Amino acid sequence: MKKLMIYVCLFVAFLLTLTFNAQAQTKKKGISPQGKGAIIGGAGGAVAGGLIGHNVGGALIGGAIGAGGGYIIGNEKRRSDEKKDGCMAPCSSKASLSSHCCIKLKC
Repeated sequence: MKKLMIYVCLFVAFLLTLTFNAQAQTKKKGISPQGKGAIIGGAGGAVAGGLIGHNVGGALIGGAIGAGGGYIIGNEKRRSDEKKDGCMAPCSSKASLSSHCCIKLKC
């Protein structure tokens, strides 16, 4: 019975090592400009809303408005960066997709 348990444990350990190694190794892309803008705008809006309104409601409203504004600014920054790269047209399915634009490919 002990031998059976040892073999079962070794088999399970072998399967676990295969599943961990079989996963694709993708590079993390990080946070988008829209996300960065929303976070910064939300934090700034919450602070300003709390100071102006002197309560939690003002902070919540300021945070929501700031997050929306920050998202819009981050989106415009992303579009500006894509325009500088010279590629605003959507890519074909064969091209490498990254943030709705061909990066370093001619569209």
